[in-house]
Amino acid sequence: MIEIDGSFGEGGGQILRTAVSLAAVIGKDITIKNIRKNRPNPGLKPQHMKSIELAALISGAGVRGLHPGSTEICFSPVEIKGIDTTIDIGTAGSIPLLLQCIMPAACASDGNISLRIRGGTDVDWSPSVDYLKHVTLNALSEMGYRASIRTIARGYYPKGGGLVEVVIEPAGLKEYHYFREEENISGISHASNLPEHVARRQAESAKSLLREHGFECDILVEDNNYLSTGSGVNLWSGFIGSVSTGKRGLPAEKVGSRAAKQMAASLQSGAAVDIHLADQLIPFMGLAGGGSFTTTELSGHLKTNIWVTEQFLDVKFEVKETDGLIGVRVR
Repeated sequence: MIEIDGSFGEGGGQILRTAVSLAAVIGKDITIKNIRKNRPNPGLKPQHMKSIELAALISGAGVRGLHPGSTEICFSPVEIKGIDTTIDIGTAGSIPLLLQCIMPAACASDGNISLRIRGGTDVDWSPSVDYLKHVTLNALSEMGYRASIRTIARGYYPKGGGLVEVVIEPAGLKEYHYFREEENISGISHASNLPEHVARRQAESAKSLLREHGFECDILVEDNNYLSTGSGVNLWSGFIGSVSTGKRGLPAEKVGSRAAKQMAASLQSGAAVDIHLADQLIPFMGLAGGGSFTTTELSGHLKTNIWVTEQFLDVKFEVKETDGLIGVRVR
């Protein structure tokens, strides 16, 4: 039995997602205590419960303590198997965060994991579905990870209603050393149930600001009428991405410029991967037994994922600061 302190470091849902997924890979029982202990509303929320339920489904795991507000669970995996099913998170629960809970485990499955997931595709405090597709999966493909994502409908806060189809294939991972790739910037500006000009103004604002920083960008403008109302801008280039979601009262120009500022800053830093991709890569580097990258900051999420991964796998990570960048590698 492996015991994990859920209040360590960043102390949020990330510890839960990484620990459960890696436990499924190595086939060991785990207890996670003090779940989200230092948050205003400690314990499990429905979003976390749905993630654990999916991890249990693909690994045949038994779970104790799985109820709203629970601060301790026991997760006992058996074997990771391929499945074909539909998952409804409910409202605008994040589809990308749900997937984070099974992605490391899924590549160790005995068959394809095919999912149709309803929930939020573009919500705050989460990677967007476009980021997951164009940045995360792009980076993981260099390690040999094989997965595809198709967005059928977008879901925004609070109604959700997004629909995404995901297929993850079994794959052995190999180490990969990430370096800065010079690529064109691509992106998408999207809106639902809003005036047609909103998505266009977001895109024009993002392109204008990027041009000021010396970057050209191709942005697809998408205007639809989905179940929920919302908007956003996603930009990506190699292993760098940025996400900006719209809010009531926030001008479209602000949504676009915010995404562009994040993108320009990351690209100008010279880092190989952006700050958000950095922590996502850690469990996969651990499973691959090697790899390295540079990023701009040793974030709480990055430190936490390094710690959690070292609890499950026979690897150690080395973190060094050089020339203003943070270098991370498997020792």
